[in-house]
Amino acid sequence: MGAAGVKVEIWSDIACPWCYIGKRRFEAALARFPHPVEVVWKSFELDPHAVGGKDGDYATRLAAKYGRTVPQAQQLLDDMTTTAAAEGLAFRFDLAQAGSTFDAHRVIHAAGQVGLQDAMKERLLRAYFEQGEAVHDHDTLVRLATEVGLDVHLVLQDDTHADAVRREEAEAVELGITGVPFFVVDRRYGISGAQPVEVLLGALERAWAEQAPLALVEATGGACEGDTCTV
Repeated sequence: MGAAGVKVEIWSDIACPWCYIGKRRFEAALARFPHPVEVVWKSFELDPHAVGGKDGDYATRLAAKYGRTVPQAQQLLDDMTTTAAAEGLAFRFDLAQAGSTFDAHRVIHAAGQVGLQDAMKERLLRAYFEQGEAVHDHDTLVRLATEVGLDVHLVLQDDTHADAVRREEAEAVELGITGVPFFVVDRRYGISGAQPVEVLLGALERAWAEQAPLALVEATGGACEGDTCTV
């Protein structure tokens, strides 16, 4: 982005607890960064084949997916809930509903066209992790989008933005992104995972410093400008 600011693209999913935690940590880094930053949320589905509906509790689904016992999975969720609480988030895994996030990503794209992308991303994450909303359900998506000032009735009636979601997921593969959140800063630096605030802030500061204009070391030497030369 040159002198205009730093651009950060974030590959992330709705059904990803570390993505919500990473969003909070990134926001904390932004609050300490005095320069302009353009943030673009990119699509990533952790489970493209997820089926809608609450099929067993979260710990049971997690245990089945990763080959853990249910108590082991529950301990992981308890630890995650504690980590989230430190970032001001109140996770309710007991309410979370399984389902595809593909249409939610389409809604986020629609929000990006009218400057509401971050607000929509935030609302969907909160709906999934704190309120047990079915973010795969079209009626739910319409209601949540309306809350942030976006009408997505027409978007959800056809395949609007579906190609954009698939392109971004393909782009993630090309960049070697296998897990989220993943932050790409000015297409120069990649940050994998919900890193501490200091790591995220350091990447922003480095990117800004490397795009700064040249600083004059000495301005009194002989020089030519156009057809005029100083003597």
